[in-house]
Amino acid sequence: MIYALLKTLHLLAIIVWLGGMCFSYFFLRPAAAQLEAPVRVRLMHAVMGRFFKATLWASLLVLGSGVWMLGRVAKQVVQSGGVFQMPLAWTVMALLGSVMVAIFMHIKFSLYKKLSRSVGAEDWAAGGQALAQIRNWLAFNLGLGTLVVTIVTLLR
Repeated sequence: MIYALLKTLHLLAIIVWLGGMCFSYFFLRPAAAQLEAPVRVRLMHAVMGRFFKATLWASLLVLGSGVWMLGRVAKQVVQSGGVFQMPLAWTVMALLGSVMVAIFMHIKFSLYKKLSRSVGAEDWAAGGQALAQIRNWLAFNLGLGTLVVTIVTLLR
């Protein structure tokens, strides 16, 4: 029962994270590009601030539930006399998921801070540069997340 609950939380957190990146990249960003710089930068700053708070919790939940589920399966295998060997799909998921969390932390704690400073100073050019950096890393992370889902689904 606890494994099913953890897996559900794991998947819901991934949906929030990947869905938010997809929405931001493919829908919000192109629509906001039509706005004048001060309005666009402020809007993206406000939206990303909210999204990054949710993503911080989601990424920590994904890591925590993933580690817990791995440990639980490994413990059960060892207790039943077996030797735990992590499946390739799980290894790829854990490795790329950890990379994704590291990239997100860079976006949130470095690039978003640059954006926040730019908004505070009303430096719209610097804000646009920060948004471009965030967009590039977000696209890379979205690609990694899509790759993880694809690999895990195909290797099951």
